Amino acid sequence: MSEQIPVLIVAGFLGSGKTTLLNHLLRDNRGTRIGVVVNDFGAVNIDAMLVAGQVDATVSLSNGCVCCAVDVNELDDLFERLAQPKARIDVIVVEASGLAEPRNLIRMVLASDNPRLRYGGLVEVVDAEQFPASRARHPELGGHLRLADLVVLNKADRLPPAELADLRAGLAAEIGQVPVYATSFGRVDPGLLFDPPTRASSTVAEQLSFEDLLHDHDSGDEDHAHLHDEYTSVSFTSAEPLDPRRFVEFLEDPPDGLFRAKGVVAFDVAEERRRFVVHLVGRHIVFEPGPWGRGEQRVSSLVLIGAGMAEDKATARLGETVHTGERPLESAAMLGVWRYTPH
Repeated sequence: MSEQIPVLIVAGFLGSGKTTLLNHLLRDNRGTRIGVVVNDFGAVNIDAMLVAGQVDATVSLSNGCVCCAVDVNELDDLFERLAQPKARIDVIVVEASGLAEPRNLIRMVLASDNPRLRYGGLVEVVDAEQFPASRARHPELGGHLRLADLVVLNKADRLPPAELADLRAGLAAEIGQVPVYATSFGRVDPGLLFDPPTRASSTVAEQLSFEDLLHDHDSGDEDHAHLHDEYTSVSFTSAEPLDPRRFVEFLEDPPDGLFRAKGVVAFDVAEERRRFVVHLVGRHIVFEPGPWGRGEQRVSSLVLIGAGMAEDKATARLGETVHTGERPLESAAMLGVWRYTPH
């Protein structure tokens, strides 16, 4: 799999809970090295330090995370520094408010020439209780929701269940397949947003760190009572190669609630024996062709991650992408794949 660093954009209007979500990710990262990009350090809880009004500054936290304060004109330079191998960053989270419109930030990430970076999605945070008022004050919110790859419906505990259900139904009617994750206190499971790092584990006994103690405290019954959705992870494996046309159709019209898909696929196309790493975030698709490893079986293996996704329907639809014909397909069947392959 690719070792590119996902760049996740978190957007939302004042008071929606963006900073609360960021602080939750910083506190509950459990070994993930996060680079958080904000306008200033004032609102982000960085070990009780208060550093505000600084530009192009960096603070390293004791848990391995890095917080950066920049203006929008210096984002490219900051991405370059965070992507350096010596920084050992696993994911970059950009808090969009005050930096730029989400659309511009998405373009900036997608246009980056840095081979170590990839787009990790736009997360739009919405205040469930104040949604009608926010929509009235900010008509552009509708455009942000339709642009989002994941909508986090925060402060959902403040609405009666029936009202929350009506709000979710209304959002679904407006934004279609975009997954909606209802939560309170900005609590989003990091596994929905990005993968935990795979590092060599040590068997040497260690003293619990301050972050470990905080995590143990946060895992008590009180926090478990907080309202939040569960995310779904679905695995699919096929020893038979796939039809690239059907597979691209699946990615372009994904199951409702699908946020991310990742894996390796093999296609039943004449003279095409390479493996294809695939990344899907929202509606953004990337294929990366390359050789199979020595002794690696030519097997397609995928993981789908989403919120409110029907597992059986997703698996059934993937099963329909397996090529059942007696002969391999012509090379023209790969045109859809090439459309999403960087050149």
